[in-house]
Amino acid sequence: MIARGDPRRAIPGVDRLLARPWCELLIATWGRVWIADRVRAVLNGVRSGEIPLPDAVDDYEQLVEMEVARAGTLSLRGVVNATGVILHTNLGRARLADEASRAMSSAAGYVNVEFDLETGERGSRYTHCAGLVTELLGAEDALVVNNGAAAVAVALAAHAAGRGVAVSHGELVEIGGGFRIPEVVEAAGARLVTVGTTNRTRLDDYARAVAAGGVGAILKVHRSNFSMSGFTEETSLTELVRLGAESGVPVIHDLGSGLMVDSDRLGLPYEPTPAMSVAAGVDLVAFSGDKLLGGPQAGILAGKKAGVAQARAHPLCRALRCDKVTLAGLEATLTLYRDPDRAMERVPVLKMITARVQDLERNARSVARTVTRLRAERGAEPLRLEAVRGQSLVGGGTFPDARLPTAVLTLEAGAATDRWMAALRTNVPPIVARSRQGRILFDFRTLRTGGDSILAAALLHLDVDTRGGE
Repeated sequence: MIARGDPRRAIPGVDRLLARPWCELLIATWGRVWIADRVRAVLNGVRSGEIPLPDAVDDYEQLVEMEVARAGTLSLRGVVNATGVILHTNLGRARLADEASRAMSSAAGYVNVEFDLETGERGSRYTHCAGLVTELLGAEDALVVNNGAAAVAVALAAHAAGRGVAVSHGELVEIGGGFRIPEVVEAAGARLVTVGTTNRTRLDDYARAVAAGGVGAILKVHRSNFSMSGFTEETSLTELVRLGAESGVPVIHDLGSGLMVDSDRLGLPYEPTPAMSVAAGVDLVAFSGDKLLGGPQAGILAGKKAGVAQARAHPLCRALRCDKVTLAGLEATLTLYRDPDRAMERVPVLKMITARVQDLERNARSVARTVTRLRAERGAEPLRLEAVRGQSLVGGGTFPDARLPTAVLTLEAGAATDRWMAALRTNVPPIVARSRQGRILFDFRTLRTGGDSILAAALLHLDVDTRGGE
């Protein structure tokens, strides 16, 4: 209850503010119901004392507009990745090729996702990418679901539910986000049968598990997000395929990264490809669409026709199926790999990995010079900028030991580091960078086209109050 004489008794009602001309403009854009809610939020803040009491009715205009801007901003926004991590999981992993972006935009309308244009009858969404995958990998059939872990789960549920899955101790990996291979096996309704030891697993270890009975599948997991060296031994895919053929147990290869070109072309250590798994004769190989393949989030299963058909028929497959937009983006990305040279040029992930450090250095020095000159012309406080060499990461749980030489623009921030980093994240678009020992680091390997200009503009207008959080 507001006491008599309390200035808050002069707070206007919702309807009075909604009738103001400036509020009518907001209603025309956002709709009356939603703007009314924003007005109520402002008025409640004023009544509670969280917002200072305005002097006049029209002084509420700025408060309401600020509330509209806050509440109306989309949660998912494009950002400038200056971290140097190419497949940054928290920033959406792979940046898509322009061809994929256009295809996904086109698919926002009506598309023939489950309609056969030749017969005029119902079709299957599973046909749209399967042909390209089989063409590129030499597989008999393929299936696309909505992420890499889903592909493994569907494969295991279809082939080993209620039975055992033989996995090496050394391959019980955590795939990120706290999800681990034993949990994926359990979620698929199968039972984990560990074989061998952490550092050494031989063919005989798998053979004994199969001979004991009850094993529905052999799962080989590629250790893509960590490396193991020293006194180690592992069983090759070829050996496992032979054991599977002799015992009638399907072999499933969880490859993960989905690299579609020879790793030599990237100047990186050896990384197996899905085509190699298919050539080795596995029943199914599972890999991600949004890692080294460079497409949207998806999980791809490829291999023998019977193995894929069994996975496609499992009820879990429908629960994990892709939408039309993802299928469109993946199809457009896969099409680029028909010409590996074109893929190297058009797929942003591959292009960023192979970018020449000399070109990155030139860009970093150019931004430093431009910002320094323009701040001086405006009489702004100078920034301590320096272009130096650094190291980028591929990220996304791939190439854990690889470091890519890169060019980094450093900004001396001192005690203001956290505040400046926060200011950069409120830029439009937000800029995400790294910091170390009082310096903010902008890695030019992951800056998208136009990112140099966006960064330069943000640094030009950066408030350089060096008091930090004081």
